[in-house]
Amino acid sequence: MKKLITLLFASSALIFSVFSTTVVASEHAHGGIDIENPWSRPTPPGTPMGVGYLVIRNHSDKAVTLVGASTPRADQVSIHETVMAGGVMRMQSVKGGLTISAGGVVELKPHSYHLMLEKLAEPLKEGENIPLTLEFEGAEPVVVELNVQSLDADMKEMEMDHSAHGMEH
Repeated sequence: MKKLITLLFASSALIFSVFSTTVVASEHAHGGIDIENPWSRPTPPGTPMGVGYLVIRNHSDKAVTLVGASTPRADQVSIHETVMAGGVMRMQSVKGGLTISAGGVVELKPHSYHLMLEKLAEPLKEGENIPLTLEFEGAEPVVVELNVQSLDADMKEMEMDHSAHGMEH
């Protein structure tokens, strides 16, 4: 019985350790800005564009604006929004950046705000971490890594309830 308890304790400690590492690895903080769950999805060979998703939390007492981003993996990164117009879903560039109010949260996710990684140097592969620098007006740049997740990640995101997240710009 003592061996079983020791084994269970050791297993629990290992699981907690792995979970804690994963959570820490997916959160990035700088000043009053926290970036959570930065991720992307794989791209087929020859596809010139990829995407970036993440959550931005502004814990400061003033609004900040995401004005751009850069990565060595793409020539350009732009901020886009998916909108429904005339029954057709289309993407458009967000002019002037994406403002996160003081104490606010903005989620970049499929079928909403997102980053477009344009003119990729090579395909994004599942399991890779893509370095990305987020540029803000009103805050210092924040460096994150987009974790390239399987295409199934979209389905998991859609199944989650995001009603508690505020979207603003």
